[in-house]
Amino acid sequence: MALLGRKNKNKRPQWMVDEKSVFEDLQRVQLPALFEMYGVDCVIDVGAHEGEYAERLRAGGYEGEIVSFEPVPRAFAELERKAAADEGWSAHRLALGREDGSTTMNVVPGTLSSILPATKFGAGRYPRLQEPEEVEVEVRRLDRVLDETLGGLDGRRPFLKLDTQGFDLDVFAGAGGAIDRFVGMQSELALMEIYKGMPSMQEALAAYEGAGFEIAALYPVSRQTRTGRVLEYDCVMVRAKVLKKTKKPG
Repeated sequence: MALLGRKNKNKRPQWMVDEKSVFEDLQRVQLPALFEMYGVDCVIDVGAHEGEYAERLRAGGYEGEIVSFEPVPRAFAELERKAAADEGWSAHRLALGREDGSTTMNVVPGTLSSILPATKFGAGRYPRLQEPEEVEVEVRRLDRVLDETLGGLDGRRPFLKLDTQGFDLDVFAGAGGAIDRFVGMQSELALMEIYKGMPSMQEALAAYEGAGFEIAALYPVSRQTRTGRVLEYDCVMVRAKVLKKTKKPG
């Protein structure tokens, strides 16, 4: 039991560190398996950062197309470098949202950059959010870039991955009617407000379920060290009614 309470160099209990590794490994295996079940042949990777999600999919055996979007210049440079070595992976320096235009992004080291400003709680939890660099980024609606990046969705079975630090619901809204073509999706659901104006877990789930998606998996993303409370979940959802049909044995 001593190992469960042991702290690492960041003062987090070792079990929290181990839990994150376990769920990252589960995603690496489970997501490609779900993609196979639902015939996913294209992943729209929004908030790609440096391509970690796409790399995890490839490591799990997913061989379909990946279209990544990342607006932060430094992160995009690394994303673009990685995607260039993979014929089935393209990268686009864009933020996605409800409307076309431009906005100021609060950029910090790591994966916490957001269009939304940090709350007092968020800046206390993640000190790097206290002094962000303001960067102007282009914003597009997802339904308007699908034709440009994919030539449309006809004949495809796409999956939507969202990781935009509080802006997922805005990206989802920008998909418009095209969201009905997606067989599954993944989004971060917040239980505590890290960024000002970010939707609650209940609000986001209501929107996703209202569009016909159902929960297939929940992975804890982060916890409050002091209390052990989950701060965010990665939520994987599917449309069970569009499950890929397979022939029965015999």
